[in-house]
Amino acid sequence: MTLSINQTAPDFTAETTEGPIHFHDWIDGHWAVLFSHPKDFTPVCTTELGAVARLKPEFDRRGVKVIGLSVDPVDNHARWAEDIARTQGHAPNFPMIGDTDLAVAKLYGMLPADTQGTSEGRTAATNATVRNVFVIGPDKAIKLILVYPMSTGRNFDEILRVIDSMQLTAKHKVATPADWKQGEDVIIVPAVDDETAKGLFPDGWDAQTPYLRVVKQPG
Repeated sequence: MTLSINQTAPDFTAETTEGPIHFHDWIDGHWAVLFSHPKDFTPVCTTELGAVARLKPEFDRRGVKVIGLSVDPVDNHARWAEDIARTQGHAPNFPMIGDTDLAVAKLYGMLPADTQGTSEGRTAATNATVRNVFVIGPDKAIKLILVYPMSTGRNFDEILRVIDSMQLTAKHKVATPADWKQGEDVIIVPAVDDETAKGLFPDGWDAQTPYLRVVKQPG
């Protein structure tokens, strides 16, 4: 299944380290991040899970729920958590899906739909494509899809930056420029004409071109 931005995130039920969940019920009107891993006890993923655990208060502050997935049993996740805590200083403090039947990986297009069998006997290499990040909005629509190779650890500060942008632009008729960070200037979207913009941005803007109108971050 090929997923795209603005498509409804597929629903599923699964076992996790915090008990069974029904995904759409678990989202429960929040922003959510689903990020996946090809195998437990792998080095790059160990650092990533520690990083997300360390940043969990930042996700919480933004009202974002975080859930991980690994193509291994939940019992393995619990044992892996000990290594993560010891080496990274933070144990996972969010649910981890045990996708032993590969159902969620296939549902989200991370493994081919015709993949046979279970997680038993599969290696990180055979699951190499299970390295995605999905950011999902309160409306359960997919807002962002990122796919990483196994050799490159994910930058979760960047994911927080993108969430800041998406939460801002969901409320105001603006977009954010390259390398934008919270509090910096933004861009009035082209769909807003100058007359309407006067009411939305009474302090004015810097029209660098007719279509590039830079304004102070609202709110």
